[in-house]
Amino acid sequence: MGAVFAIPYARMTEWFEGLAELKHNSFKVLALTPDENATPINRASIGDKTALLLGTEGDGLSARWLHEADEAVRIPMHPVARDKGVDSLNVAAAAAIACHLLATRE
Repeated sequence: MGAVFAIPYARMTEWFEGLAELKHNSFKVLALTPDENATPINRASIGDKTALLLGTEGDGLSARWLHEADEAVRIPMHPVARDKGVDSLNVAAAAAIACHLLATRE
């Protein structure tokens, strides 16, 4: 819970206008996906302002929102987990890991 005091965040209720507004205000928009072809989040190109799109558990982000993002990114999974069929995390865990990885980049 302490991260809410250190990392600025917002929740958009109006996706259509909100995403355009983020881009208009120079945000780099990253879409989180388990797709192995996506850029590992720790190697993503980020700017001064970065927005992270997260989808629902199970379905994830639709193709439309993946396309609207500047870059699709993934959390690298351990090969043993991948071999056992684990390709994603619960959305709250994924959000926490992604925010940590983005916030601690040098």
